[in-house]
Amino acid sequence: MTSKLSAVLPDLSPWRSSPDFRRLWVQGLITYFGSFMAMIALPLQIKDLTGSPLAVGAMGAVELVPLIVFGLYGGALADSTDRRKMILWTEVGLGLLAVILLVNALLPNPLLWPLYVVAAGVSALAGLQRPALDSLMARIVPHDQLTAAAALNTLRWQLGGIAGPAVAGLVVAYAGHATAYGITIVGFAVSVLMCLRLAPAPAAHDAEKPSLRGIAEGARYAWSRPVLLGTYAIDLVAMVFAFPVAIFPFLAEDLGAEWSLGLMFAAISFGSVVLSLTSGWTSRVRRHGLFVVYGAAVWGLAIAAAGWFSNVWLVLACLAVAGAGDTLSGLGRSTIWNQTIPEELRGRLAGIEVLSYSVGPQLGQVRAGAMAGWTGTRAAIGAGGVMCVAGVALLTLALPKLLRYDASTDEDALRRRAQQQATLAE
Repeated sequence: MTSKLSAVLPDLSPWRSSPDFRRLWVQGLITYFGSFMAMIALPLQIKDLTGSPLAVGAMGAVELVPLIVFGLYGGALADSTDRRKMILWTEVGLGLLAVILLVNALLPNPLLWPLYVVAAGVSALAGLQRPALDSLMARIVPHDQLTAAAALNTLRWQLGGIAGPAVAGLVVAYAGHATAYGITIVGFAVSVLMCLRLAPAPAAHDAEKPSLRGIAEGARYAWSRPVLLGTYAIDLVAMVFAFPVAIFPFLAEDLGAEWSLGLMFAAISFGSVVLSLTSGWTSRVRRHGLFVVYGAAVWGLAIAAAGWFSNVWLVLACLAVAGAGDTLSGLGRSTIWNQTIPEELRGRLAGIEVLSYSVGPQLGQVRAGAMAGWTGTRAAIGAGGVMCVAGVALLTLALPKLLRYDASTDEDALRRRAQQQATLAE
């Protein structure tokens, strides 16, 4: 029985082998909880101030440009500076933006425009931070434990994703937006203290300064790798067409179940947690491209079903299945990225990764909000899921190397493994 459970339960090897992985895991859990509080409170506050689904969806448009610009620059910066310092100072900045949200919420008549300004600022700082975080993972975790690390990181994200939305819905309903923002500030303060304990992660002594030429070099490398292109493109399609989170407040209203809003956000995280808690088997898989394709297809089908059903409990079940599919796809993407990208390009490619899995949701919010205003909320959700499945199918046909990816034979994966072993031996 013990051996059977160990084959299913999460692989804890990265937790045991890397102190910095443990620190980042705990720090991230605290940050995610606080961030999800603000993530729920912010669109709800915009909805309360405007009553417009388009105004809520416009958050994605406001966040898009800063995310693109600072994501690419953050990737180049992560290859040329200490990644620990980048993580630390961006956490400080995010905490200060939460202070602005709190001050605005405490005004007798809260203003709308600061909400969009803060949303843009959060997007910019996240664009700077994520390449440093993502590129650090391949340095502190052994090559053969990267899938397990991705599963544990997903579990961390979703534990915060379940507690944050569920609690945030109650906090906003009974204590107001200001209290939710206050909790966010506390979370960032604790996170900063934990980041101070991370080991320095300086760039190589011969690293070049951030430049457009360096960013272009990373883009050329990504373009030369069909497997990487497939991971970026499939994730982008899945999010653009089937990320309706911004219009969940209107879906709950259409279903006559306003009380279910927090559960809608939490349902996606719940499905992800279930898959992460049973992810032990993923450490033994070498065909990670299959994860990317099948997971994205499940996400799209489940989102389409969520738009079709009128029973709130069936909708919540569909969202949970969608979360499991998205997590499976994410495990495949993260493993392929970390197993194959050279260390000297990790930051710049992480910047491109940020665009692939962050720009998509922002565009998805805009699409969902605009389409909901035109066709209705449920139609916008269902149609998006169908378009997602069709897009994934077309990309799979166009990029067959993604399906054939095998970590035990792929030349780039073997080269990256040798590079890490040589670094550890020095």
